[in-house]
Amino acid sequence: METSIDGVLLVNKPQGCTSHDVVDFVRRRFKFKKVGHCGTLDPMATGLLMLVIGKATKVQDLLMAEDKQYQGTLTLGSTTDSQDAQGAVLTTHEVPPLTEQELRATFDSFQGDFYQIPPMVSALKKDGVPLYKLAREGKTVEREPRFVHVFYYKLLDIALPNIRFEIKCSKGFYVRTYCHDIGAKLGCGGHLSQLARTRSGNFLLEKALSWEQLGRYEHAGELVPHILSMAEVSQIRRQ
Repeated sequence: METSIDGVLLVNKPQGCTSHDVVDFVRRRFKFKKVGHCGTLDPMATGLLMLVIGKATKVQDLLMAEDKQYQGTLTLGSTTDSQDAQGAVLTTHEVPPLTEQELRATFDSFQGDFYQIPPMVSALKKDGVPLYKLAREGKTVEREPRFVHVFYYKLLDIALPNIRFEIKCSKGFYVRTYCHDIGAKLGCGGHLSQLARTRSGNFLLEKALSWEQLGRYEHAGELVPHILSMAEVSQIRRQ
C-alpha cells in the first residue's frame, strides 16, 4: 500500500551510489508513490541530497534552482576523461612548486560570472542520448557553454598536489569542470578527487539524515519526524 506523505527529506548521500539509487531506495522501502531529488550528485560525491516526496515534487524545480555550496579537493598533475578521480587518466604532468599567491590568482580568475563547457561524461543529452553514453563509445560532441556564477571560494588547505577548497556556486555548475579548468590554467592539469555538498539554498548538510540512520528505518512513520513539511520548506527558503 502506497504511503501519502508530502515534504522534503534531507539525506547525506554516501560515496559509491547514484542520486537515483537513493531515490529508488526511499520510494521502494517506504512505499512512497512520488519521490524525486533536487540536484544530481555524482557517485563519487557525498553530502546533501534533497528528496521531494509526494506533493513536494511540484516545487522540485524551485528547490533545484537554489545556489549550492561544496567542499572539495583538487588534485593537480593529471587529467581524466571524466574530470574526476573515477575517470581514466588522460595526461600526467609534474606539479611545479606553486605558491599560495599563484594559486589564489588562478582561483580568483574563476569568480563571478563566466561560461563553463559541460564535460562529455555527464547526464546532459545530445539528440536524446546522454553524453556519457557517447563518451563510452569514444565520441566527442560539441557542448553548449553554460553561464555560471561563483559567489566565493576559500582555500582550506594546500598540500600539493592537493588543494582543499570551499565554493558557493550557481545551479548547473560542474565542480569537476572547475577543477579541470583551474588545472589547465596552472599548466599542469588537474581533476576533482573529493567532493561533498554542504548546502543547497538555506538547507544544510548538518540537518540531513545519515545513510546509516535511513537504513535503520523500515516504515514511513519512522521517517515523518525527519520530513520537512511544505510550510517548513517555505519558511526555510525565506530565511
